[in-house]
Amino acid sequence: MASDNRRIAVLIDGDNAEANLIDLILNEAAKFGRVTIKRIYADFTTQHMNVWKNQLNTYAIRPIQKFAYTKGKNSTDSALIIDAMDIMHAKLVDGFCIVSSDSDYTGIAHRVREEGLFV
Repeated sequence: MASDNRRIAVLIDGDNAEANLIDLILNEAAKFGRVTIKRIYADFTTQHMNVWKNQLNTYAIRPIQKFAYTKGKNSTDSALIIDAMDIMHAKLVDGFCIVSSDSDYTGIAHRVREEGLFV
């Protein structure tokens, strides 16, 4: 499949990604196809997520609110993984760009590749 026909989902772990890099991230993802889904997962009630507010509107990124109910734990990772599985099984995209600075998403990356999609 030609890269210009591919549909890409960009899923961002807001706890582990820098807002000032979003332009570079989306441009890089666009090299592999058309970005059709853009989502960011985070607890937007925390002050450190304020830097993302302008980026959400500018780049039409859908925020997915995930509250941190327990200190030291959050549901951001699991929400992103569940969405990735739902998107994959609904055949909404041909590949994923998962944006994070940690290795929590290695399992979903392997699973996406097993399904014949790229990540």
